[in-house]
Amino acid sequence: MSKNQKLVPEARAALDKFKMEAASEVGVTLKQGYNGDLTSKQAGSVGGQMVKKMVEKYENEIK
Repeated sequence: MSKNQKLVPEARAALDKFKMEAASEVGVTLKQGYNGDLTSKQAGSVGGQMVKKMVEKYENEIK
């Protein structure tokens, strides 16, 4: 059984959209599906941008 299963399977589309938006903000081009050709730096910048946006959203909500 995969450890990467989503708690809410319906959220996959929203997560994919969020990932695409974060990638475009840092200048990384993603394609639909598998993106195994990305460098570690590119993948890290996308993930980092996603975390940054999630933290900003949380901070704005607690104010």
